[in-house]
Order: sequence, then C-alpha cells, then structure tokens
Amino acid sequence: MKILGIETSCDECSAAVVEDGKKILSNVIATQIPFHAQWSGVVPEIASRKHTEWIYTVVKEALDRATLQINNIDAIAVTNRPGLFGSLLVGLNFAKAFSWARNIPFIAVDHMLAHLYAPFLDSLSTHYSLTTNHYPFLGLLVSGGHTIICKANNFDNIEVMGTTIDDAVGEAFDKVAKFYGFGYPGGAVIDRMAKNGDSEAFQFTLPSLHKGQHRYDVSYSGIKTAATSQLEMFRVKKETTNEDLAASFQKTAVDILLRALLNAAEDTGLTCLVAGGGVAANSYLRTRLAEQKHLNCVFPPLDLCGDNGAMIAGIGYHYLARGDHSELDIPALSRVSGFKKRYP
Repeated sequence: MKILGIETSCDECSAAVVEDGKKILSNVIATQIPFHAQWSGVVPEIASRKHTEWIYTVVKEALDRATLQINNIDAIAVTNRPGLFGSLLVGLNFAKAFSWARNIPFIAVDHMLAHLYAPFLDSLSTHYSLTTNHYPFLGLLVSGGHTIICKANNFDNIEVMGTTIDDAVGEAFDKVAKFYGFGYPGGAVIDRMAKNGDSEAFQFTLPSLHKGQHRYDVSYSGIKTAATSQLEMFRVKKETTNEDLAASFQKTAVDILLRALLNAAEDTGLTCLVAGGGVAANSYLRTRLAEQKHLNCVFPPLDLCGDNGAMIAGIGYHYLARGDHSELDIPALSRVSGFKKRYP
C-alpha cells in the first residue's frame, strides 16, 4: 500500500511516498531557511505563503521520484497538529482536496507522534530499523516548539511524563544564536561552533524545579537569560571565544535534558530510548546518550530528524491498516493539550 504524506507544520514543505509503512519511495523536503534567515527565525506569514507557492510542485516531485502516477496512491496522510496555524492549513487543505478528488482515504496526523515513528522507516543512511517489539519505550521529542519526555505504548499512544514549563530546547538554541548573531538556524550553528569551544568556560546552572511534581520536566528560560543577559556571572575562563560560549551553553542545555530523561528511565525501568525532532540531530546530544550504556538509544537518520513527509506517510499507514481514517472537516490545531506544563 502506497501512502502519500504531506508535512507543512512550520517552514519545511515536504511530501513523500512510503510503501507499507516502511519503504521510502521518495521524500522531498523544500527548505525555507533562506527566506527566514534575515530575521533569525520563522516568520509565520512568509512560511504559509511559501507553502502555498510550493506545495503542488513538491507533491509532484515526490510522485515523480517514486515513479508513480496519482492513481497509484492508495491514501493520503497529512499533518494537522501541532504547528503554525497558517502553515498547517496549506498542507491540510491540499490533502483534503487530493483525497476528495481521488476518492481515497484521508488521515490527519499529529506530527510529534510521527517524529517517534521516523526510526521505524527503512533508510539507506542507517543500519537499524525499529519494530513493534520495541514497545513500550521512552520517547524524547526535542524541537524548536516542543520538548517532551514520554512513554510510547504504541505508534499513536504516548503517556507524556515530562515537558518544558517555558521554552523548548530548540527555541533556546535559536534565541541565543540570534542574540549573538551566530547565524540561523541556531541549533545547527551552535552545534558546529561548540566543536571548537571549551564547554567549561562558562558554568551555567541547572534549573531547580523544586516546587511540585517536576521530576521529568525541563526549563530553558533560565539558561537563555543567563547566556544572554547575565553572562559574566557564569564566567570561569578569563579569555573566551564565541565557540566557548556555544560549547558551554550546549553542554548545559543537554544536561538539563539528560537529568529529566534519566529520571524517567530509572522510574519506568525502560531501557530503549527513541529520540525525534530537529534537535535529535545535535551531535553532542547523540554523544552523551551513547555514553549511557544501560540504555539502547535509537535516533533517526539525520535526514529524518527534522519535519518530513516520510514519517507522516509511514505512521499514516498504520492508522489505515487498523481501519481508521479522518473526516474531511477535521481542523488544523496549532497546539496539543498536555504537550506543555505550568510551574509549579
């Protein structure tokens, strides 16, 4: 069964064709980075406009690369939550029209669940592929908009254990990079700079989160403020470079994640960890998790860490195989309840 997947939740316009939930026949990702770089962040109006301009061409290229015609597609899956509302609407409405015109099943997908499905896809750039035997596992979803630690019981069933109480980890990377003019996107730039820096040059502190039940939660507003407005308070090394700052910030940002994640692993007894989202491409995070010998840490290949249509098509297959589909009046949702917490 061949599923066309469409993803337009933020600034990546992507379409893919996946066969039987595993085999990627095509995965086209059109990036908008050049259009947002001058503002060091995604401008929602520009993002939705570019999706509108590109969506037809991107879908056609996905079909062409898969050497398929429109009538070879058995169903269409699309992101309808969470994300930028205007961006979501472009992909969602295109998919609805495609489904109606072809009279094929339509599946609306939570793209955060799809990120956890990405390692189940067969890929030439990785030597592993998860199977259903790995459920349940710990999930780590890290992106510009979300930071979630969860227990995944099935492809569409997660128990959220911890989230951010303020900023997402990817958002913190982007804002620090923007403040210092390091470049865009901030996460990739800081990761690259940190390789030549001293991670002990600044010793930022971890958030206490001592009030209430926050054993698995994270916070990034404190380190963001420390790195931008209170830098001298945390200086250890007299003479420092931008690379030192990048390395020190990245180390603490990852330490915040690891503290909550290891607490979750200890309390659940789960030893398989699956990471997803754009920040899952961070080399330092991958290195630190690889050091946890008691955990089997699984990452998607780099080309499937960010938003992409293949993960949408892949997870969409399993909804369809179970007999589920979505109605054409389903709305776009910019947020999902439970994906963020308040403090205390």
